[in-house]
Amino acid sequence: MAVAHNLGFPRIGGDRELKKAVEAYWKGDITEDNLRQVGRELRAKHWQLQKDAGIDLVPVGDFAWYDQVLTHSLTFGVVPERFATAGEKPTLDTLFAMARGVVESSCCGGAHAQEMTKWFDTNYHYLVPELTADLEFALSWEQLFEEVDEALALGHKVKPVVIGPLTWLWLGKVKGEEFNKLDLLEKLLPIYGQIFQRLAAQGVEWVQIDEPILGLDLPQDWKNAFERAYNLLQAEPVKKLIATYFSGLEDNLGLAAGLPVDGLHLDLVRAPEQYPTILDRLPAYKILSLGVVNGRNVWRCDLEKVLATLKHAHERLGDRLWVAPSCSLLHSPVDLAREEQLDEELQSWLAFAVQKTEEVAILAQALNNPDCARVQAALAQSRTVQESRANSPRIHKPQVQARLAAVTAADSQRTSVFAERIKLQRERLDLPLFPTTTIGSFPQTQDIRAARLAFRQGKLNQADYQKAMQAEIQHAVKVQEELGLDVLVHGEAERNDMVEYFAEQLDGYLFTRFGWVQSYGTRCVKPAVIYGDITRPQAMTVEWIAYAQQQTDKVLKGMLTGPVTMLMWSFPREDLSREQQARQLALAIRDEVVDLEAAGIKIIQIDEAAFREGLPLRRAEWQAYLDWATESFRLTASGVRDETQIHTHMCYSEFNDVIDSIAAMDADVITIETSRSQMELLDAFETFHYPNDIGPGVYDIHSPRVPDSEEMANLLRKAAKRIAVEQLWVNPDCGLKTRGWPETKAALEHMVAAAKQLRKEYAKAV
Repeated sequence: MAVAHNLGFPRIGGDRELKKAVEAYWKGDITEDNLRQVGRELRAKHWQLQKDAGIDLVPVGDFAWYDQVLTHSLTFGVVPERFATAGEKPTLDTLFAMARGVVESSCCGGAHAQEMTKWFDTNYHYLVPELTADLEFALSWEQLFEEVDEALALGHKVKPVVIGPLTWLWLGKVKGEEFNKLDLLEKLLPIYGQIFQRLAAQGVEWVQIDEPILGLDLPQDWKNAFERAYNLLQAEPVKKLIATYFSGLEDNLGLAAGLPVDGLHLDLVRAPEQYPTILDRLPAYKILSLGVVNGRNVWRCDLEKVLATLKHAHERLGDRLWVAPSCSLLHSPVDLAREEQLDEELQSWLAFAVQKTEEVAILAQALNNPDCARVQAALAQSRTVQESRANSPRIHKPQVQARLAAVTAADSQRTSVFAERIKLQRERLDLPLFPTTTIGSFPQTQDIRAARLAFRQGKLNQADYQKAMQAEIQHAVKVQEELGLDVLVHGEAERNDMVEYFAEQLDGYLFTRFGWVQSYGTRCVKPAVIYGDITRPQAMTVEWIAYAQQQTDKVLKGMLTGPVTMLMWSFPREDLSREQQARQLALAIRDEVVDLEAAGIKIIQIDEAAFREGLPLRRAEWQAYLDWATESFRLTASGVRDETQIHTHMCYSEFNDVIDSIAAMDADVITIETSRSQMELLDAFETFHYPNDIGPGVYDIHSPRVPDSEEMANLLRKAAKRIAVEQLWVNPDCGLKTRGWPETKAALEHMVAAAKQLRKEYAKAV
């Protein structure tokens, strides 16, 4: 019998119950017991949903209060000293402090949060483990075992999920003296041994061990470490399934197949070429789990196409075949059934987490009992869906294809080189040394959200909604003027999301009401879905930006989202390459850039927060992506005159190794998130002479902590050692929509003071 299993389920809840409960706990509105009860209810609901769908083994351990990597850090007792209480085990408050930082008034004296970065090539973020040479591990967090007991008590057949030891170490960052992270492996493995022994004592048969780094270009010592680690873990009393995803195993296929474990999971969505090669490499005793339902999109699976592969595998493997999604469904919205406002055709093309578990179960059932009515009905429906999508006139627009075909190389180049443009821009803008600005958004208050909701529900008419948003814009401009910022923004009160706002105004996108996915912690996003060719029917931002500029004599930035980020933070099409979709978006946004310039806007920021996120996991594939990603940005930005200054922004990510491509984007100014890394991200500038202007973030907006002006000044001094002072801008790490006004004002006041201090120090040097 083929087994249907799942690698992980979204934890946030269909109504974002987890987000709401955690934030209520932070505010003191509910107790820890209340919060834990919400967690128990969500887990019970999600396990039952999967069981009802037909999943044989439900995952346990995929739930996290903030992020699963952080959960593992606490499990191993890896709590930085600034958060630790001597002799005591970590608490839920410890976990949240590590994630968010601690304000000055608390016992920990203003401890900064752990660094955050992207989980492989997704828009999910994790808290980076802090590794020191003298680190000692201890089993310190009972969450996994408690949840296993919960699931067993509810009658579920469970498969606990843990991040593997090699992947967890790989994701960590060395702090203090340099050392080889692998030196910690021997000390870490006994903790895994304890975990497996505890799970076995609870009655667990199978454990899923996630080792996605097997899909990366691994150094030889890490490959050797895999063999050493799993040889040592071999004797532990549970069956072990190694799960890989997001990439093909390629040169690591033999290594993965040969590890002394009981099963291997492969992502056949990202890397279908792994099959059937794996069949010849897998020992005869091992389970093979095939990830055939896409865990990272929202499209229905082509069941018949997938079933052809599975039937072949089933003939070879028999009962050793498991069927699964490609990866955890963490990256998928929860339940399509709630989407009552989508038109019937569009909805028929989609599948969320609940539906994807049903697809997995159907595929397993099609192998075990192919003639049953449920299987036949599902296959018939799948055929209908695939035919509908292939032939729908809503998808293909000849005018878009014609415009793309007419694009020339000149369309992706500014008229003059940066050295000539910047002279004109500096003369026109007349800004001081270390000019201050923000990334774009200001606090999204309850009043703003209430007005937007009332407008969407038809309770507030267009005119009154416009007045409400204009009042918010006026307020944001006034505050910035009072703080003494040099380049202002309109605050983005009218925008629900930096992608969705634009997507709603572009043809070729569809939207959901409940399609939320977790980005980090309580930050949830609702990606729009690209289903067809993209066009911009009319201007999207010009009216709001022009209104804001009318409120001030200072320079005001127009704010847009770039094509790569629009693509990466949407659910893309499956029938068209990412490159082609990015180029369609570039042309649409290019029209907006030109319209903003025509409206008198002197600076236009085109955010490419997700630029590095799009990198393939294998280095050999990087250049092809970087070529089209940079070209798409330039295509967006290059329709303006030399004197119009183009900014871009990039979110948390290691970009030192792609700095030449970032330079090739040729933005006049780039702002980047660097504060949590204490400017470490600027190391690239010691060997690479970045030609254009740059604004390294001087404070972390993801934490409620307000750093003082001297702390920001010190970060600027670090930056000034690597970058010429005339190239430096001063800004927060990212947008301020998630922060409150009091902390925002205080932090920006300190930021302006830091910039003024640096002007004094460097006035004579320039």
